[in-house]
Amino acid sequence: MRMAIRSVLAFTCLASVTLSSQSAPPQTTAIRPELAGLLDFEAEHVDGVPRNWSGNPDGTFAVDGQVVHGGRWALRIERNDKSPGQFTQVSKVIPIDFTGKELELRGFLRTEDVSAFAGLWMREDGDAGAVAFDNMQSRQLKGTTSWTEYSIVLPLNKEAKRLIIGVLSSGTGRMWADDLRLLIDGKPIATVPRVEVPKTAIDLDRAFDGGSAIALKELTKAQIANLALLGKVWGFLKYHHPAVTEGKRHWDYELFRILPRVLAAADAPAAQSAIDRWIADLGPVPPCKPCAALDEAELHLRPPIAWLTDDVLGAGLGATLRGIHGNRTASGRQFYVSQVPNVGNPSFDHEQAYATIKLPDAGYQLLALYRFWNIVEYWFPYRDVIGGSWDDQLTAFIPRIALAGDAETYKRELIALIASVHDTHANLWSSLDARPPTGACQVPIALRFIGSDAVVTGHLDGTPEPPSGLKPGDVVSAIDGVAVSELVTRWSPYYAASNEPTRLRDIARSMTRGACGPAALTVSRDGAAQEIKADRIAPSQSSAAAGRTHDRPGETFRMLSPDVAYLKLSSVKAAQAASYVESAAGTKGLVIDIRNYPSEFVVFALGSRLVERPTPFARFTAGDLTNPGAFHWRGQPITLQPAAPRYTGKIVILIDEVSQSQAEYTTMAFRAAPNATVVGSTTAGADGNVSPIPLPGGLRSMVSGIGVFYPDKKPTQRIGIIPDVEAIPTVQGIRAGRDEVLEAALRQILGPGVPAAVIERMARQ
Repeated sequence: MRMAIRSVLAFTCLASVTLSSQSAPPQTTAIRPELAGLLDFEAEHVDGVPRNWSGNPDGTFAVDGQVVHGGRWALRIERNDKSPGQFTQVSKVIPIDFTGKELELRGFLRTEDVSAFAGLWMREDGDAGAVAFDNMQSRQLKGTTSWTEYSIVLPLNKEAKRLIIGVLSSGTGRMWADDLRLLIDGKPIATVPRVEVPKTAIDLDRAFDGGSAIALKELTKAQIANLALLGKVWGFLKYHHPAVTEGKRHWDYELFRILPRVLAAADAPAAQSAIDRWIADLGPVPPCKPCAALDEAELHLRPPIAWLTDDVLGAGLGATLRGIHGNRTASGRQFYVSQVPNVGNPSFDHEQAYATIKLPDAGYQLLALYRFWNIVEYWFPYRDVIGGSWDDQLTAFIPRIALAGDAETYKRELIALIASVHDTHANLWSSLDARPPTGACQVPIALRFIGSDAVVTGHLDGTPEPPSGLKPGDVVSAIDGVAVSELVTRWSPYYAASNEPTRLRDIARSMTRGACGPAALTVSRDGAAQEIKADRIAPSQSSAAAGRTHDRPGETFRMLSPDVAYLKLSSVKAAQAASYVESAAGTKGLVIDIRNYPSEFVVFALGSRLVERPTPFARFTAGDLTNPGAFHWRGQPITLQPAAPRYTGKIVILIDEVSQSQAEYTTMAFRAAPNATVVGSTTAGADGNVSPIPLPGGLRSMVSGIGVFYPDKKPTQRIGIIPDVEAIPTVQGIRAGRDEVLEAALRQILGPGVPAAVIERMARQ
């Protein structure tokens, strides 16, 4: 998972194309003339800003009448070290009131000293938020370039309702944009007829737009138990009752209609009866034609339906729910969930984010709990390795989330709920500022846990010497008088992670946060304790990436010696895979450093050049729309097909706790090479394409969406990639500026006869 610019805008990066420096627009007749000048900058300007365009941060963009490609005006984005935020975006929103297969945004861009990247961007939004996105980040358009036309292309998603299009620039520098065009299946938007979008129950039922009308001050044990039952039944019906799976009811608002009756129920039988009557109001369930059946072949997880018994539900409600389950059709039609084509991870369609709802609102807060809990129950591929009882978590979090008295408490309790899934992909990504410790500032040092020790590894802006006398290798034992061990215990329930090394990784990144101003750190250096005063300051733009990789600074590919080549994936280019292998030809070994997140997907482009025969390396599981909660093994194992040129020397792959998701998948592929060895420490234990989840309050979470296993079906989730040779940095090594993991890799290649001093010297290059 990539969490930089794309995390702010959306999650999926698709295709972008460089065209030419000149390109003539097609000559067509406009049938929607109001859209003919949709994307130009020639219209009226207000305070130097093009009319009907929006952007942020203010003061970083304006029209330019001096540097243009066509017409009188272009758009200029200009950023420096003092510009707020990490990037500037300028955009326009239009409704998707047209049909087609493919959207294409074209435009001319020019750059000057852009430090990070610039690009066109386009995003399709549905009820659940972003459903498709591209921002040219993978193209890495930076530096200084002349006017060139670029293109980004997205398939038109059937769930998309609005389109956001524009330009952005990240880092510092200047960029210009001009002569933008939007094409639908190759035709200008002004020539594509408008179509009426069918209304759904979500569009028509507006009863609770202003609030749920559910207010709670306390909950009895009976009410909590009844609400837990309602949450399970509501989720079961969401994915099984035809009135809901066909989109005939606004299911969120139906929850608000039944909640008062369940809250008023004196005991379990009364709640069961109220829920049973509510289901009857949905109308009869027609006999299924044809009826669904669970395919037992290649079944990995069975649907979670063992609770549909009279003992749990009472005779009446139990019979009702079993009847609904038995009458489900084989169509696999679901209104609130579909599967991403060619991948299989769930897409949570039509889920509303309710960004404008006023909090606290107990009804909407319960809706958030029920929505997330049932998505995990039915669509999380690793439900069986959560640990503990997921039912118990539903009961435990009902009072915590429903009774949260303000927005920050609500967010924090959701963070704790999500953390209980133990999936590093899962978090309340929209609201990490609510996760403890809170505060706008932090001490500008990079920390990393070595065992239970929080060790200073450098300065957040990348310079080797931290401020206030702190040095690499210092062990921080207390912050503002509180022991680090106590802070870790206190904060751990709010850190979503598949395993403990990853939880400590994320705590280390945040643990010096707090109010701006002085902080007191107790550190140990050479066995002696010291009290050091340091200032918490607002993070700089470069701070966000500090400590996120543990690979070597410098070039992507280099020779560490005539016998050893080194390749890091944090800046790798798939198009250069063959040249990397050619450059490494004849060496004894190639070190592939994946202590990072790969900048591009190189599993097949590079992996195919590491094997001599078809080599399987992974298997997937995916959910079943007809049998919610079931997961099946998908097809045959994923296989590397050999390609030339092939690297024939030893391959050593470096990993640690920052290796996550695509990095883990890449490691699995490269490890399958016959002469490969994995060196380092356990990875983050979260693989599989992510599925975003909108939550009430304009919040955003996600979960791993497909199960990723080895070809023999051994798991990776929560376990991570276990190295063949364990190598963990030491405090002494950090203090000396050594890369002990890379040294261990060099030892694997060069053997025991090479002096340690030579190995250490090579690792510093």
